[in-house]
Amino acid sequence: MSTTPPIEGQPASFEAILSALESEVQRLERGDLPLEDALKAFENGMALARSGGELLGAAEKKVELLLSVKDGQAETRPFDPESA
Repeated sequence: MSTTPPIEGQPASFEAILSALESEVQRLERGDLPLEDALKAFENGMALARSGGELLGAAEKKVELLLSVKDGQAETRPFDPESA
């Protein structure tokens, strides 16, 4: 999973993080937040983006480990989303 402990009150799954990040972006895009609230929403969005990135990085490493076996030996190679 994530290399850093989850931030209190922050979602744990990638899907929940993505949903929370989309909500923060929508709040910011409305443009009706006071400056302090906008800064807090931006900070929270950045923390969510970092957490989501860490989860994606961990998933990518798992994919590398599970790719294939060649001549009885595990063979890893970086995940290429273009070939997926």
